[in-house]
Amino acid sequence: MRMLKLVVFLLLIAGAGMVGFAYLGDLSPQRTEIRIPVDLDGS
Repeated sequence: MRMLKLVVFLLLIAGAGMVGFAYLGDLSPQRTEIRIPVDLDGS
């Protein structure tokens, strides 16, 4: 029973950590402008 309480407690702490990181962590991608010339066949 003691081991089950420990596992549940650790799962709750891990879940709270993941939610906190998702809300507070900087997960936005870095944006950079890339220009590539394109050759079109035709007129």
